[in-house]
Amino acid sequence: MQILNEGLHPQRTVLPETALSDDPLLRLQQETQLGDGNIGLRATTHPEEIVITGIPVMCPQCGARRDWMVICDRNEISIRCRCAYQWVERELTRSDYEAMIDVGGQDYPNLEAAAQAAGYDGTLAGTYLA
Repeated sequence: MQILNEGLHPQRTVLPETALSDDPLLRLQQETQLGDGNIGLRATTHPEEIVITGIPVMCPQCGARRDWMVICDRNEISIRCRCAYQWVERELTRSDYEAMIDVGGQDYPNLEAAAQAAGYDGTLAGTYLA
């Protein structure tokens, strides 16, 4: 018995185009780029207390409870005190950082430049700026 398959071509499945937010790989690539893609570090100041899971953040070095520099290095969020003590805060996400920035934060070429420009390099240790 001979089977004829003239004109029978397997139908190609056409997948719908996905939006950027639907593609996890494209979304991850977008999230890990800040600014124009050349600068990975963004920082903002946060003069108020930061409360995480109901607990106010306190500097382990000097005991400060407000006036922070919040640093977003791609998807890693760090908190820096005026005394220059800095730690990665695993409970904060990039979305949390973006909620803290007023007008986009500021891009810096490196952490030292960011800390010096904002006064978080230790020179203003022990002070709260209003």
